[in-house]
Amino acid sequence: MDIVVFDLETQNLFEDVGGRYPGRLRLSCAVTWSSVRGDYAVYWEKDVPALIAELKSAGRVVGFNLKGFDYEVLKPYAPTEKLIYLPTLDIMEDLARTLSFRLSLDSVARATLGDTKTADGIQAVKWFREGQLDLLAEYCKADVDVTRRVYEFGCENGFVQYFTRLGSKQKVKVNWKC
Repeated sequence: MDIVVFDLETQNLFEDVGGRYPGRLRLSCAVTWSSVRGDYAVYWEKDVPALIAELKSAGRVVGFNLKGFDYEVLKPYAPTEKLIYLPTLDIMEDLARTLSFRLSLDSVARATLGDTKTADGIQAVKWFREGQLDLLAEYCKADVDVTRRVYEFGCENGFVQYFTRLGSKQKVKVNWKC
């Protein structure tokens, strides 16, 4: 089964589109990592049909806030596709269901892996607007790598960790299949 880990960045921020409307943000860059390919693929806005084809062919799509954000950003590009029904492990959604609150990828990655994200979505939009597409792609790739390693850790160990608001490290059990 091909496990595809996926993340995307956008051309705009919510403040640019009049509020929390992910479908208005427009994709700038997306990266996938495929367990079959064993490597990353970078997609730009013009490549969205190929990106959606890869997601649809995956045995499982893994990411962080895919259902609430990434799939919503892609909706205008493929309005007839029901990406929400793809076999998806949305790590943020899974952890929120267990904990009854949402975590950031950075909190989980720092506590579980001792690693952090290399930038944030605001910086990604800035790189896009400045035409620094190589930095944008590397950042998106790094997010996919961190997400993949969190997923693999959870699969292998049956838990991941996170930092509370007060800074203590907590474990949360997961039942992810690799």
